[in-house]
Amino acid sequence: MTRTFCLLIAWGAVAQIGLFSIASVYYLADQDAFAQFTRSTLQLAIQWETVTSNQLYGLWLLTALYLSVGMTALYFLHRAFKSFAQGEFFSAQNSKSLKRFAIFLFAQACVQPLHGALASVLLSLNHPAGQKLLSLSIGSNEVRIIAIAMILWVISELLIKGRELANENQAFV
Repeated sequence: MTRTFCLLIAWGAVAQIGLFSIASVYYLADQDAFAQFTRSTLQLAIQWETVTSNQLYGLWLLTALYLSVGMTALYFLHRAFKSFAQGEFFSAQNSKSLKRFAIFLFAQACVQPLHGALASVLLSLNHPAGQKLLSLSIGSNEVRIIAIAMILWVISELLIKGRELANENQAFV
């Protein structure tokens, strides 16, 4: 059952990376759909009628860069769980992949408030003086993800240290 779950996680990560790529190209090609998606998800007090196509392209690029950090994390998660499914539980490469997943997950959670702030500034650039918007929010989801990433980071470090000790002990015997 563990092997099945590991494969499910590994290929689920690949599927998310693929869906991200398809959605990115779609939203780049269909700016109206991206604008509508942005209005519904950001929930900012923006004067949407003043937003230009260049601002939307800038937001698309900003969002693609932000989400690429998460996709990189998923790539390393895929590598680790694919190896777990093959029975390689404590290899150095798995521990490093798990550590890189935790680092990128941590980075994305830390950058999320910055993404929201930059998006609000970018979308309100055309507003009259005194009505520009800077929206910075840190929620419990970001704090939770940061905590999980830190735990995974420490666990991966312990696995790396444990592997080094096992190799050192094996050399003495």
